[in-house]
Amino acid sequence: MPLLMLDLDNTLVDRDAAFAGAVAEFLAVHGLPAADLAWLTDLDANGYAPRADVAAAMTDRYGTSLAAPVEALLDNGGADRVALLDPTREALARAHADGWSCVIVTNGETPQQEAKIRSTGLDRLVQAWVVSEAVGHKKPEPEIFRAAAAAVGLPLDGAWVVGDSAHADIAGAHALGLGSVWVSNGRAWTQEAFRPSHLTAGVAAAIDHVVGAPSR
Repeated sequence: MPLLMLDLDNTLVDRDAAFAGAVAEFLAVHGLPAADLAWLTDLDANGYAPRADVAAAMTDRYGTSLAAPVEALLDNGGADRVALLDPTREALARAHADGWSCVIVTNGETPQQEAKIRSTGLDRLVQAWVVSEAVGHKKPEPEIFRAAAAAVGLPLDGAWVVGDSAHADIAGAHALGLGSVWVSNGRAWTQEAFRPSHLTAGVAAAIDHVVGAPSR
């Protein structure tokens, strides 16, 4: 059974849109300028900014009286707002029907990431998932990909990685000699040191490419 490892945030689900929605609600509830949405989404850096740095910057800007609501916002991170699109759901079902074992490999905090996986129904569509906080390693470290393979009892040889991050997903696959598909989300590829095996605009097309791709 071949192995397909998939990123979660901004690959399987639109994490940035969900986070922006949560931020907009936070600003409205606390009477803060709606224009701060742009500042906060930039500060968040697509979820890659250290949580402590984001919390410190927000507390500095809004005062310690909002420290608890800031922590609540970052604890949730929009997890209750993410949605799984039908084309993605259907592509995962096709992959499973074709004999692929699908494992989510995601950086982040375990409660938040598992909340996204369960609320969207991804827990019923994939065979396993690994979260960096739980395994003690973050993408692109090879150990997290090895943990994903071990979770379903499969070798890494012949596996594929699908994700939106050049650094975390594609570089991680490249270092292990794995096939990879970069989900561009409308961006251009700019890395010169390595390239993905394939590029697609969205995750459903990426999954379909892998399922139809020849074994490496």
